[in-house]
Formats: sequence, C-alpha cells, structure tokens
Amino acid sequence: GKNCSLLQEMDDIQKQDENCYCYVQNRTMHLQYLWSTLQIKVSSREKFRFEPISEKNNCQNSETVFEFAACAVQIPWKPETCKETFLSIKQYGEDACFKIQPFKIEPYTVRVKREMLDGKLLFLFVAGIFLFHFANSLSRSAKFFYLSGIILGVLALLVFVLLTLKRFIPRHSTFWILMSGSWMISLYFIYCLKENMQWLWSEHRNYLLGYFLAVGITSFAICYQHGPLTTELSITLFTWTLQLTAFVLIYCGVTIPQVAYAVIAVSLCSKGLCYPLGAACHIARKMKHHFKSKKLVFKYLTEEEYREQGESETIRALEELRSFCRSPDFPSWIAVSKLQAPHRFAAFVLGSPHVSPAETKAHDEKYGIGSSFLEEQLFETRAQSEQDEPANSIHEEEENENEMDTQIPFPYATELL
Repeated sequence: GKNCSLLQEMDDIQKQDENCYCYVQNRTMHLQYLWSTLQIKVSSREKFRFEPISEKNNCQNSETVFEFAACAVQIPWKPETCKETFLSIKQYGEDACFKIQPFKIEPYTVRVKREMLDGKLLFLFVAGIFLFHFANSLSRSAKFFYLSGIILGVLALLVFVLLTLKRFIPRHSTFWILMSGSWMISLYFIYCLKENMQWLWSEHRNYLLGYFLAVGITSFAICYQHGPLTTELSITLFTWTLQLTAFVLIYCGVTIPQVAYAVIAVSLCSKGLCYPLGAACHIARKMKHHFKSKKLVFKYLTEEEYREQGESETIRALEELRSFCRSPDFPSWIAVSKLQAPHRFAAFVLGSPHVSPAETKAHDEKYGIGSSFLEEQLFETRAQSEQDEPANSIHEEEENENEMDTQIPFPYATELL
C-alpha cells in the first residue's frame, strides 16, 4: 500500500509505466452519499493488464475454507488484458487497490469521477421496498411465478434443478443438505458473474446470451408444466422468500449499512403493526359512529297520513288519561267536585267516547263540507276581492291623471321659454 498512488476525486492521471493505485474510503458518513459511487475509468490505445491487489484477493490470507475456495475459483475469471475498464467503488465500502501493467510503452489514463446518484443502487433499493410490501400479492400471481422461475433458473441453476427433482429424492435430510450446497455454489456464481460481467459481455457475449436464452426457455417450460402455486403453505414459503430477497436488495441498494438496517427494521415493524393499526382504526370508526350527533331528518306528511296520525295519537292519549284516572293516585273526589257533569266523566273513564253523537253532528254541520261556516268564509273572500278591484282601478285612474297633469305643462313651458 505504501508504494501505490492514492487516488482522489476528479483525478486525471496519465502514465505509461507499471504502477498500482489505491482509493481509501472516507469514514465520515453523510446521508447525501447514500446512493453515491466512485467511478474509476482506465483507458489506453494499447492493451494492458488490470489486476486487483486488495487483501481480499490474496489467497494466503484467507481465514476460512470458503474464502480460500472463493479466492481460488475467482482467479480464472479475472480479465487478462483489455484496452478499457471501469471500476465502481461503493461509498463507505472497502478500500480498493489495483495494478496497471501496460504491455507496450504507451500512455494510459486513470480518471476518477464521483456519481452522486447511482441509478443501479437506487433501482435495487426501490425494488427491495416494492418487493417487500407487495410480496403477498406477487406470490399469488401466476405471471410473477413464471418470471421468478426464469430468474431462479438463470442465476441459480443448481437450486432450480434440485427443486425440479425433489420428488425423486427419498429423504428430506438429503434434500436439505443438497439444497444448502446448491445455494452456496449459486451465490458464489452470482458474485463472480457480478464482478466479471463487463469482461464476460465484452469477450464472451454470444456464449452468455446463449446460456440466458437456453436456461430461460427451459425454466419457463418446467414452471409452466408444474403450474402456479396452489397450496397455502407453498404460497407462504414463496412470500417469505420474496421478503428475504427484498432485504438483500435493500442492503445492496444503499452505501451506508446502518441506513439499510434501519429501513429493514421499519419495514418489519410496519408489516407487524398493520393488524393492530387496522383494529385501532376499526374501533375508532365504531366510536365515532357511536358519539356522532344524529342529524334531524324532517319528513313531510301527506293529508291522509296527517289525519291517521292525529286519530291514532288522540286515541292513545285518551287511553292514557283513562288509565291515569283509574289509578289510586288520582284525586277523584277533588275532580268530581269541580266537574259540571260527573256522570259523563265516569262514563268516559269506563270506556265511553269523550264526544257525544250530538256534539259530533253539530260539529259536522258547522265545520263540515257544505256547512254555513265554509259558505261565510267563501262569501267574505269573494266580497273582499270585488271591493279591492274597484279601489285599485280608481287609484290607477288617479295616478294616470296626475301623470298627465304633470306632463302637459312642459311643452308649453318650453315654447314660452
């Protein structure tokens, strides 16, 4: 590390001899660099050798067997020679060092540029949030099931083959041992593919496209033959797998691990609090409906309804009066002493009508149809209208005469003037 040149932002270095370069990360964290990456571009007119020399790539310093195996398998995947290469360094990640060895005496350029908003990181983060919150509905979609099968077949071929041949494996313990090994190999394959995608695309594009096309079509055919998931257990397992994948995408989509942990914790809490929040909202709606003041609704009665309601209410009130008069608390002797017809009151209390037939007949003759009261009312309104019409006509004539008197002198006045 002491013999390497330190790179900084906006550097533009031109050299022609062999040299190594290092970029040391800034340990002070800022949220503005949440989706920021550092892009290093090395270009030349002649081919050169690009070799990462970080401690991670030194197989002698491997602490575990898995790290040693990963380092040993990674060596053949390294690009040997190229004229142009790119290196993307994640902010707040590990320090990056590499060595440039030109084959000819030809200058090469090392440019360092910061990209404040990396589209790949932002896409991974948004995809993780979306996948976590919609995992339940996506796991029940047939189209997403086929798409997931194609992606799993391309990126984790061993896992896909093992799931296809699960029925032929008699013991579950054997299946889970093979599944664990297949997942480890598949994850390492994904890591190597991510690290060397640029070299593979530039040098072996046809083979890469052929692999994607062949494995994708085969995976779709197998998924279509088995059909989408139907049992609740398989749908639940698929949902959990999607949510775990969403956490991985969220972690890979930000440069600050602490922010990724916070987003994952908030997502879990929001998913777990959906049921208590739903119950609280339901109780709040019930309480609001219970304490809400009811608005008065006015209903207009027809003439027939008004008459029926009047009769029913009158009958009910008379029955209440009879029951009250029969009660022991009613002062009967005081009431009898003040009545003019005690016998009639006693008959009413025992159930007789409160109006006699003679009174009903007299009321109909006075206020019924064809009665003298209605005739007097009609004659009075007609006479009043007839008296109002001449008065109005006389008043109008007087107003017209006054208007003529006021209008005639004006022409003569103008002639005299």
